[in-house]
Amino acid sequence: MKESTRDHCKWPVIIAGLVLLIVGLVLAVGGGKLISLGGSAYYLIAGLSIIACGILFILRRGAALWLYALVLLATLGWALWEVGLDWWQLVPRVAILCLIGILLLLPWWRKPLHSRGGSLALMASISAAIIVAIASQFSDPGTLKGSLATSSTSDADIVNPAQVAGDDWPAYGGTNAGTHYSSLNQITPDNIGELKEVWRIQTGDQAGSNAPPEITNQNTPLKVNDSLYICTSHSRAMALSPETGKTLWEFDPEISTQGADDFSSWAHMTCRGLAYYNAANYSSNATPNDDDATNVAADSAPASDTAMSFNIFDNNDIFSLDLSFLSLMFGTTEDSSTPAMLSATDVMCPRRLYLPTADARLIALNADTGERCANFGDNGEIDLTNNIGDFAPGGYYSTSPATVTENLIILGGHVTDNSSTDEPSGVIRAFDVHTGELVWNWDSGNPDDTVPLAEGETYTRNSPNVWAPISVDEELGLVYLPMGNATPDQYGADRTENDETYSAGLVALNLDDGQVEWVYQFVHHDLWDMDTPAQPVLIDLATNDGTQPAVIQPTKQGSLYILNRQTGEPLVPIEEVSVPQGAVEGDWTAETQTQSALNLLPPPLTERDMWGASPFDQMMCRIQFNSLRYEGQYTPPSLEGSIIYPGNVGVMNWGGVAVDPERQALFTGAKYLAFVSTLIPRDEVEEAQGSASEQGLQPNEGAPYAVELGPLLSVLGLPCQAPSWGNVAGIDLQNAEVVWQHRNGTTRDSMPFGLPIGLKVGVPALGGPLTTAGGVSFLSGTLDQYLRGYDITTGKELYKARLPAGGQATPITYTGADGRQYVVVTAGGHGTFGTKMGDYVIGYALPE
Repeated sequence: MKESTRDHCKWPVIIAGLVLLIVGLVLAVGGGKLISLGGSAYYLIAGLSIIACGILFILRRGAALWLYALVLLATLGWALWEVGLDWWQLVPRVAILCLIGILLLLPWWRKPLHSRGGSLALMASISAAIIVAIASQFSDPGTLKGSLATSSTSDADIVNPAQVAGDDWPAYGGTNAGTHYSSLNQITPDNIGELKEVWRIQTGDQAGSNAPPEITNQNTPLKVNDSLYICTSHSRAMALSPETGKTLWEFDPEISTQGADDFSSWAHMTCRGLAYYNAANYSSNATPNDDDATNVAADSAPASDTAMSFNIFDNNDIFSLDLSFLSLMFGTTEDSSTPAMLSATDVMCPRRLYLPTADARLIALNADTGERCANFGDNGEIDLTNNIGDFAPGGYYSTSPATVTENLIILGGHVTDNSSTDEPSGVIRAFDVHTGELVWNWDSGNPDDTVPLAEGETYTRNSPNVWAPISVDEELGLVYLPMGNATPDQYGADRTENDETYSAGLVALNLDDGQVEWVYQFVHHDLWDMDTPAQPVLIDLATNDGTQPAVIQPTKQGSLYILNRQTGEPLVPIEEVSVPQGAVEGDWTAETQTQSALNLLPPPLTERDMWGASPFDQMMCRIQFNSLRYEGQYTPPSLEGSIIYPGNVGVMNWGGVAVDPERQALFTGAKYLAFVSTLIPRDEVEEAQGSASEQGLQPNEGAPYAVELGPLLSVLGLPCQAPSWGNVAGIDLQNAEVVWQHRNGTTRDSMPFGLPIGLKVGVPALGGPLTTAGGVSFLSGTLDQYLRGYDITTGKELYKARLPAGGQATPITYTGADGRQYVVVTAGGHGTFGTKMGDYVIGYALPE
């Protein structure tokens, strides 16, 4: 062979050797660091072996192929030992080395080495890797298979109409029980595949350049009064035709920036929904209407002896008018003990909506026209900043809809997390549903005094708040509050006795006066932002001791707590488990934390759970894991950084769960993302430094530490822990058992460079579920932009519709005037969740 030919043949081999040297060097250096932290020795051994391969390639020795075959085979064995036949963990450990092996068998690299035996050995190792990869396709360790009940419970009296939505969807959770359940059954597992989009509208409320980082469109529409009611991110209200989506009216409150230049410095902005009230629901002689069971408890309200019936509305609704109503107009009454059945507001706005705005107002609107109800509050609105004190723009308002009862409107409020130790009170207030006057207030910082504060007084600063929707049992006369925390979330040395009593739990108040009836705390001395995030679900639960009035509380930490909603006693066992100790200097940790026997908790993380798209970022994630503090769930925040798993985005969050009271079954999504919480001493934080988002540096002004918060991510921006990152699950409530669970969602809209590749790894979802008597459930909040439908019996995905933007909201269902069952969802995206922003509301139905 000519010299030039020999030189031409050697350069590909030398280049291959140099590549192997670089690969081996990266693995060896990183592997050495990992070993120094107490981690796996694999990466150092593999790195040194690949360096040796590189040298042998440069020297054109046949042993290079033999050694590389051994490295690949040993890697395969190590991977099987660590993760078994788990495809999503196995393949990233082996795929790149396998691909390099295939390239080395190409003639340009193989022939100059003159090693037939080495080539055969490498081919055998590659074949073994491929066979194992194929075998892993038939294994999914995260999947639980089973079947829920397919028919109703044997107790025919168990379904409480106050817990079921029907032709309408008159409240955020379907009813004030928050079940997210509808008795409609046109759409079934057999025909859901025929579901089609029938209308689509855009509200015009788009996220602009001056929007907060966490601007979201989480709206759950209401369908009632022959209209579909929605609110938008900037607190606009709209009425739509339920059958066509045509706009009937719009109302823009023109929210204020509260002194800021624009909205960009606000932590977030959203409107999760409106509340609806119909005076006819509380008139004993009223013609029955189809506002469903939102206010069922009032149907038996006694009539006044002096009541008379009048047709006073265009649609001929009949109301019983108590003669004492005249006192509202003329200031006199014959018998002051006789209650007025209609107020001036009821006459002028018999059907009304209550709109919470991002600038801390509550506005009453005529549901028929969209005009203000002028006799309510001050020209139709209540200023929710009254008695609150100072706060930064956007730092206080109600993100969730109010809860409406016969006589009251009850709501809490969002308070910006981790801004300072001097934030607004978390007070819960109940206003007169007719006049807007404050009836009672419950401030967890002053829990025994519920008499409304006088003008000029201020509620307790920094007391735990309620930002999620509130539930009510009007028959029992109880209000259920999912409690948040006193800020800051990750440092609690300065919390008061009341803070420690009422934070991160469920509080039941007397509906009439706001006094505490019972409290059950789920997280003691919460240092992880495990506030109670979702609407409590009220259900009459079939147990061995008969039907029990139950409340189910979904939580971020993964437990589903089931309590007797009358007494607060557990109906499913709750255990106090020992947890890691050792808070930062000055703080302390509780010795135990509660854990329900019914939960969706993931196993604790280990180093082998660290994941990556390649051995390189996986190795870096292992280094991160071993560099941070982690001793299991409830590892305290620390100066070196602590892994919080599940993270503060929660296993469950504001979307909550859907409960079928007939089947006694629960459907929900579950998220599994690890976060990192790092405390930073005050003297290391520059003045005014901090993130407007709830991730990044949180200033905690007034506390000795700021905190850096964020997900545990690889250098490629992928989660460091192995998938699944998002599941759906079906639960048998009578037996308190998770019956089925599987991965949910794909990477379709979260791949690097926007590649539309839908790998079914299971992705997080932010948004609520819906379930129906037809045996189908819906969820739209996944990172990929789809509305999905499932068979609630087995969890099988039956339907998928592409959305034009992120569906971080909760679907609803109702019957239209044409007799068809519709499913409607908001698709508006979520700023910090990273989904595509939009302004869509979309309706689906079966073909006519």
